Amino acid sequence: MKLRTVGLGLVASGVIGLGLLTVPLGATAAPSLPPVEPEALIASVLAPHTDAFAGTVELDNQLGLPALPGIPQAANGKSAAQVATDGQNRGRVSLPSGAAERLVVADGTTVWAWDSAKRTVTKTPADSKGAPGATEPLANPADAAKKLLDVARPFSTVSVDGTSEVAGRPAYELVLAPLPSERTLLREVRLAVDSEKRIPLRLTVLAHGSPNPVLKIGFTELSFGPQDPALFQFTPPEGATVRERSASDVPDPGQLPASTVVGEGWDTVLLTKLPTEAGGGPSAAQLGGFVAALGKPVSGPWGNGRLITTTVASAILTDDGRVAVGAVPEQVLSQALSR
Repeated sequence: MKLRTVGLGLVASGVIGLGLLTVPLGATAAPSLPPVEPEALIASVLAPHTDAFAGTVELDNQLGLPALPGIPQAANGKSAAQVATDGQNRGRVSLPSGAAERLVVADGTTVWAWDSAKRTVTKTPADSKGAPGATEPLANPADAAKKLLDVARPFSTVSVDGTSEVAGRPAYELVLAPLPSERTLLREVRLAVDSEKRIPLRLTVLAHGSPNPVLKIGFTELSFGPQDPALFQFTPPEGATVRERSASDVPDPGQLPASTVVGEGWDTVLLTKLPTEAGGGPSAAQLGGFVAALGKPVSGPWGNGRLITTTVASAILTDDGRVAVGAVPEQVLSQALSR
């Protein structure tokens, strides 16, 4: 299970870009901070944290993709979210989208997902494996950076490259560069780590052949301290349709289409099959249409399909419904499909 989790984490970072960029430093001078060894900084980031905080997180996506069905954040451009956590098991994420809003609130026992455009609420037990948002990472985008760090560290050259300021807080710039043996489209990942709290404030990834970040996610505003308990309470709006999901309603990962991880580190490839429906996200038919519109025909010992490439990731959707995806060149995907 750990290998699968590692593979999924790295693939997701390359495809969705949940954190891969660094904002160009402004005119302000870099903060003066005591020296720190890379391994000591990594250990402090991976240690448990229970800080309560609230802030604004901005995603700057330059992948060159249009909006995926059900995932508007995949499209080029900037989007922002308001986040809060009590540092324990309660959290809140608000994703404005024009006049509409998607809101996820974890109150400690229940995860509430509200879609104002559809006026629907999904109510799921917080301990369900498939609960939308999940409780720990729900309001803490730093968790995405920590998972990526845990995945990439054994296959990287790690260094501390000076300091920066993020959301008004001094930070160390931790850099992970793939070892020469890694076959990946990514050049490096930069992680701005809060010098006091040691949580990731900004995650940046640079790709080969591109001088600018292709994706970035980080705090633009952040404040630590106890949060208003009302933030973690939710009452369905009048007239909303409420769907209750029990733990038995949530698909167990073992019941989802089988996935296989090929390789490890930066050149991990995830092999899977698209489900008929993707749990509120894009369906197989929608994704197939998306790939057919943007992808190019490819073939190999594995059969025929279509290829989509971005600066940081590649994906092949075969005619028989298999999917290979990773932050790797096409030939690595083809080799994985041919196994």
